[in-house]
Amino acid sequence: MKNLIIATVVASFSVGAAGAETIRLGTEGAYPPYNFINDAGEIDGYERELGDAICAAAKLECIWVKNDWDSIIPNLVSGNYDAIIAGMSITAERDEVIDFTQEYFPPDPSGYMGMAGAKVDLKGGIIAAQVNTIQAAYVAESGATLVEFATPDETIAAVKNGEADAVLADLAYLDQFVKESNGTLAFVGEVSIGGGVGMGVRESDTALKNTFDMAITSLKADGTVTKLIAKWFDGRVANY
Repeated sequence: MKNLIIATVVASFSVGAAGAETIRLGTEGAYPPYNFINDAGEIDGYERELGDAICAAAKLECIWVKNDWDSIIPNLVSGNYDAIIAGMSITAERDEVIDFTQEYFPPDPSGYMGMAGAKVDLKGGIIAAQVNTIQAAYVAESGATLVEFATPDETIAAVKNGEADAVLADLAYLDQFVKESNGTLAFVGEVSIGGGVGMGVRESDTALKNTFDMAITSLKADGTVTKLIAKWFDGRVANY
């Protein structure tokens, strides 16, 4: 287990004399704008706001738990928290181990980012990706040489220091680095892989999955999901 940290109680809503059920939400806190740690040391981002809204709609008391990405599914299965909300794409492979709610973010392209002006061989070069991601699996099958890292920040550093020719990750995550690089970093390719992003729960927690699904449905219907995506993803329009 790595860096299992109990964070902030985010909502408390009475559902009767016994009080609200307490649910622990696990996230990485290192993948903006989905989730990150802000200057106050708190979990922030699209999924923090959405998770709070889901808990309010479901009348649940929710506690945020920060956990490293490489152990985020094992720690869910072992009971260290009750759900994952961490920019996790819904895939058939993951669905064999855990269950997913409906998506709360649509399928999004992944981008290759390298040094501006460099000629990158995406099929035969050295490509960095975060461990246990759909991008890492894609690179491994592409013919390129995969170098994996535990954190997304390390994948960016690998490109900057010449350890990798490019990094493959979500476009929304990489976009901030391109914009802030003063022209030194650039997108060198794009590929569509994986499904939408959903909450992960244990396969035995059918009732909790259904509760989350109903809450997400209501937040799509009232425009909350669309507004939060536009807020955190540079005005992106999601047709929910």
